[in-house]
Amino acid sequence: MKASVTVKKNHEFRRIYRRGASAVAPCLVMYCRRNPTGASRLGITVSTKVGKAVVRNLVRRRLREIYRLTPPKSGYDVILVARKRAAFVSYHKLAGAYRELLEKLALLREESL
Repeated sequence: MKASVTVKKNHEFRRIYRRGASAVAPCLVMYCRRNPTGASRLGITVSTKVGKAVVRNLVRRRLREIYRLTPPKSGYDVILVARKRAAFVSYHKLAGAYRELLEKLALLREESL
């Protein structure tokens, strides 16, 4: 994933946490906030509570792939926070939870319905 489409800086994460909208699923939490650039960006947070490095990287790779296949509306910064259950659910359940959160926050694109 290109650096231009990711949220990397701590102050950006804090701003989205503080001022953005959020939605919760059993294995995932999504925060979103409109950005002025017009392009969507992704930030992923996977705590050490989820598991060791191999497990955290697996969850991170799955979330990046899910985002790539089903991107949100243009012009939004999205942060995905993996919960402990994310390590134990299948890819399809994680993708379903992501899609559900996009619907809750009204970020689902019309062509992906």
